[in-house]
Amino acid sequence: MAGKENLDHLLFYVNGKKIEEKNVDPETMLLSYLREKLRLTGTKYGCGGGGCGACTVMVSRYQLRTKTITHISANACLLPVCQLHGAAVTTVEGIGNTKTRIHPVQERIAKAHGSQCGFCTPGMVMSMYTLLRNKPQPTMEDITEALGGNLCRCTGYRPIIDGYKTFCGAPDCCQINGKRKDHMNGDKSEGLPELFDKEDLLSLDPTQELIFPPDLIMMAESAAVQRTQTFTGERITWVSPVSLEELLKLKASHPSAPIVIGNTKIGLDIKFKGVLHPMIISPTRVTELCEVTRTPQGVCVGAGSSLSAVRALMEELVQELPHEQTEVFRALLQQLKNLAGQQIRNVASLGGNIVSAYPNSDLNPVLAAGRCSLHVISERGEREIILNKDFFVGFAKTTLKPDEVVLSIFIPVSKQGEFVRAFRQAPRKENALATVTTGMRVKFFKGTSKVEDLSIYYGGVGPCTVEATKTCQEVVGRSWNEETLSHAYRLLLDEIALPPSAPGGKVEFRRSLTLSFLFKFNLEMRKQLQEMDVTLDDIVGEVSSAVCPLPRELQPSRQEFQEVSLRQPDQDPVGRPIMHRSAISHATGEAVYCDDIPKSQGELFLTVVTSTRAHAKIIKIDFSEALKLPGVVDVVTAKDIPGQNSRTFVGIKEELLAEEEVTCVGQMVCAVAADTQQHAKRGAAAVKITYEDLPDRVFTVEEAIEKKSFFKPQRTIERGCVTEAFGKADQVYEGQVRLGGQEHFYMETQSMLVVPSGEEKEMKVYLSTQYPAFAQESIAETLGIPSNRVSCHIKRMGGAFGGKITKTAILASITAVAAWKTGQAVRCILERGDDMLITGARHPVLGKYKVGFMNDGRIIAADVQYYANAGNTGDESILIIEKILLHLDNAYNVPNLRGQSTACKTNLPSNTAFRGFGVPQCVLVTENMMTDVAMVLGRTTEEIREINMYKGVSTTHYKQEFDPENLLRCWEECKEKSCYQSRRNTIAQFNQGSRWKKRGVAIVPIKFGIAFAEGFLNQAAALVHIYTDGSVLVSHGGTEMGQGIHTKMQQVVSRELGVPTSLIYIIETSTTTVPNASPSAASFGTDANGMAVKDACETLRRRLDPVVQANPNGTWESWIKKAFFQKISLSATGFYRGHDLCMNWERNEGQPFAYFTYGVCFCEVEVDCLTGDYRNIKTNIVVDIGQSINPSIDIGQIEGAFIQGMGLYTMEELKFSPSGVLYTRGPSQYKIPAVCDLPLSFNIYLLPGSTNPNAIYSSKGIGEPVLTLGSSVFFAIKDAVAAARKEAGLSGPFSLDSPATPERTCMACATPFTQMIPARKPGSYQPWAINV
Repeated sequence: MAGKENLDHLLFYVNGKKIEEKNVDPETMLLSYLREKLRLTGTKYGCGGGGCGACTVMVSRYQLRTKTITHISANACLLPVCQLHGAAVTTVEGIGNTKTRIHPVQERIAKAHGSQCGFCTPGMVMSMYTLLRNKPQPTMEDITEALGGNLCRCTGYRPIIDGYKTFCGAPDCCQINGKRKDHMNGDKSEGLPELFDKEDLLSLDPTQELIFPPDLIMMAESAAVQRTQTFTGERITWVSPVSLEELLKLKASHPSAPIVIGNTKIGLDIKFKGVLHPMIISPTRVTELCEVTRTPQGVCVGAGSSLSAVRALMEELVQELPHEQTEVFRALLQQLKNLAGQQIRNVASLGGNIVSAYPNSDLNPVLAAGRCSLHVISERGEREIILNKDFFVGFAKTTLKPDEVVLSIFIPVSKQGEFVRAFRQAPRKENALATVTTGMRVKFFKGTSKVEDLSIYYGGVGPCTVEATKTCQEVVGRSWNEETLSHAYRLLLDEIALPPSAPGGKVEFRRSLTLSFLFKFNLEMRKQLQEMDVTLDDIVGEVSSAVCPLPRELQPSRQEFQEVSLRQPDQDPVGRPIMHRSAISHATGEAVYCDDIPKSQGELFLTVVTSTRAHAKIIKIDFSEALKLPGVVDVVTAKDIPGQNSRTFVGIKEELLAEEEVTCVGQMVCAVAADTQQHAKRGAAAVKITYEDLPDRVFTVEEAIEKKSFFKPQRTIERGCVTEAFGKADQVYEGQVRLGGQEHFYMETQSMLVVPSGEEKEMKVYLSTQYPAFAQESIAETLGIPSNRVSCHIKRMGGAFGGKITKTAILASITAVAAWKTGQAVRCILERGDDMLITGARHPVLGKYKVGFMNDGRIIAADVQYYANAGNTGDESILIIEKILLHLDNAYNVPNLRGQSTACKTNLPSNTAFRGFGVPQCVLVTENMMTDVAMVLGRTTEEIREINMYKGVSTTHYKQEFDPENLLRCWEECKEKSCYQSRRNTIAQFNQGSRWKKRGVAIVPIKFGIAFAEGFLNQAAALVHIYTDGSVLVSHGGTEMGQGIHTKMQQVVSRELGVPTSLIYIIETSTTTVPNASPSAASFGTDANGMAVKDACETLRRRLDPVVQANPNGTWESWIKKAFFQKISLSATGFYRGHDLCMNWERNEGQPFAYFTYGVCFCEVEVDCLTGDYRNIKTNIVVDIGQSINPSIDIGQIEGAFIQGMGLYTMEELKFSPSGVLYTRGPSQYKIPAVCDLPLSFNIYLLPGSTNPNAIYSSKGIGEPVLTLGSSVFFAIKDAVAAARKEAGLSGPFSLDSPATPERTCMACATPFTQMIPARKPGSYQPWAINV
């Protein structure tokens, strides 16, 4: 090979620093290289598969051909270091920091309150930074597209967009916090306070950016250095040729070696599927693979061209060529806009996308329908391959010979009378693999509607891209009319058949989509024919609603909150929208998370080994082969635990490591400690466990009910006489609704580091947990040592949402055993797939109800049963089913009410706490019952809600008295802000004139109880030190997970001590400074810890009062120095006893909550009945949070909770196989809301004039309540579906389970196409996934 003397040599730059590497391992990705080798930890690990954007960096290269420098955003987790020769990498640390200067991109996301937990922030920053390097004045579309590959679980995206749209060049683009900059009428919403001031922002100066290294330009210009590179690692050899000739020789010599350009396919196979390729060929420097040649017949695109480059080319061609020639280009362009995220499109190649032959490929159906062809080359010669059904021969298989290389793809121009269209449906609007995708092309005889040629290709309905050959043959030669197309639908139904057990499930939906897409194509072609003045011989009714896209333009948003009193001192920050105290550090990458802590000498990495069986006896654990592997140090099993191998939570024991029996797939059996993460992972894969399957596996709620597989106790509550009341009701209705589980998807996976001190059994534990005291206790019991030998330290978490309590303690305990056994520091960071498999999720719930009501809408009786799928251990399930019952009334006064709640024991991973703690499930059931009553009576659900709402001082079904005045105020204000009745009327008119798109509306209330029903958990403590320079150090028992508790504590201290926040520092949460702290949960963290901090400050003020009185004109610093010399203690503990809350389940009464947070949400959606896709047109939320301590943080919590709730009720699906295996183990299979799911108009209103004597500074807890209001999107969709069903002649209550995914929504709409799909007989087949 050429250049053999220069093997294994890499030269690239990182943040302007020259890097030279030799012998780099091909399996080393840029992410691990940055974090471990260069100690640049701002780039985060979120998923490892390019699906979340947390690891986004900018990669710049000099293009020799054009003499230009290109900048792209890329996922560092998929970018091999081997590919970086000649590149300049910029990370978040390279654009700005707090030591020198921060960059405007970093400042704006921070000041706009677009960072909460901060874990996703560096990725957001780098995506936006790259956009600005390419386009300093972007449009709103540019911004949303640039951020489309970045996920955030905290903010709800609105503040990120608001911060970054200040970069827009368009004069009408910037709109901040209700102040719309309207140059036509000058309306500036006078008098509204702003969350941030856009005038107080650093300006963007492109001339100040880091220059591209001249060395790299010189290197690129010098042909002498263009030599083949070979890198050999432990398992893989990586060869990067520079000429086409050498590429062909390599492929001839190593025909099984894959060709890697973007590493978005092979990289994932190696990482997640365990595929091993001894050799990889990476021809990124072979220029022929990126050449573009235009001819009158079409364009020849190099197979190595990135999808972003192809998109840019298509846009260029569409602009330059006559419209009639660009049909294929425009169809490809449409697909490319939605295919993956920007970071993936920037590196993934067109050729790679084609030959990967994914069954649900977006591009292959369009390329095949568009008569495209491949230019294939090998040492044996060249040939042209037509892209058609014969090219795709099976799952990920094509007719390419092993030694052949795709050189280019020819895309022809379209001819007169020829039309091409592309359609797709995916679980999320953007950055999601398609459920079904299609490319369709038709050519008409000149001047007629007679079909000369027709091609229809589908993806997602078979093992590969398929053609509807028979259907096309039947249509060719006929006129394009309803008779022909009706015949085509029936043919298509027979031709594109899916077995009921087909991989991927959704069989009826996928089959209906094939018909719906053909129908859309039919209508579009009719429109084209009419534009060509071709007379059509039939009329099909209203068609525009089928072919018009859903609205997508973001509208100005409002965030209204009360301004602080003019009498409040300027220095007092309480009530002001103060930026999150760590926001700037988040944005610069300087914020330290658990895995950012530097590695110590000899540190080991731990990977857990999990069960592959749902219910089995463990016969043998054989780890002999694992111990032989390089780097593997030891294996930890249950026998190595010196103390207890179990933890008890709510009276139910859970094993740390399974010893004799496993009860779910994903249960932890043992763990492998090695010198690196990769070695530990390979060691874990080498552990062999022999099982003996056990009978009576239980997966679903129905199976648990049948087998009476429950955790005890079951809970029941009743008021009034329900049975008697049913007899008095005018009508009685029975119904049910099911709500699926929800993955926490905190951006930072479970993370911990255990460091043995080597002295007196002391262990220092750094971890990401909401409950450090529980982790401390768990580790101590596991090791058989006192708790005072274990110190737990938590700086911050990258999100938690309830998922970092029980399982975190167990994982930390196992990690501690490894540290104990080896005597070394041990780090355990779960990969995303393992995290999702092991740690559980929100409980799926089946709710059944019987409701009695009068004809005027009054509900007089309800009997509700809840069955929660708890999984294989009790965890917090009993507490959750109790909270479900305590909220079963939601906002309604039902005089005769009975509820029963059961935690079902199944052979699935144990479910656990999740934001809302059972209330989101409960509210859905209650509100669905309201909807059913309304449908039976033929009234709007809002009328039924209003009739039955609590009014006047009331008593709950557990006899707690409260005043619902603010609930009713929220209801009326939300209706008024939303122009509810006017919108109802407008929507009715819209639906009447729109056959295939329907709008729906819902307005939903919430009454959410705050604090722990277990009274002892409401206590809190704090420690405050004042140093002699006047600076203040605060430690409290709350943990920072993005909810801003540290920021609020800073505000409390500032008010109480009368000092600026700049003097106050909140140190890590630690069991050494505040012992026995309660978990940061139940929306009570600020309430409890704020009071404890306040108590400590009051103690200090009392001590300082004599000093201040002696010198009232002194400064804070002078008072502190004086106090010190007078031997006055400048350190104080604070304590808050908390509310004495309890619930007596035997007597069905108690006071389990300190108070209630109220809220109401209005939501309007538009639904595409043919695909089930929807768009959230408008969301207005009015919330009573008392007097906000920090409006920016509270509004951020409201928005983030709502979007998370919207995900729960409309998008997020956990899928399990019939054998209990979790399918959805990462962002490629599990879709959380992205930027594209942001409501087009998203408005938050904090209820003015509210007070709350039960919490600090009259505030209210807000972390959880609004999540339940995400159900308003569900019920708005249901309202739209009801309108669609009306078109089909259907009325009355109907079933729509949660989440209201496009599949469920479409099938519920009962269009003619869904009704054509034959129903499957239950029990006649094994489904791909089960409904747990």
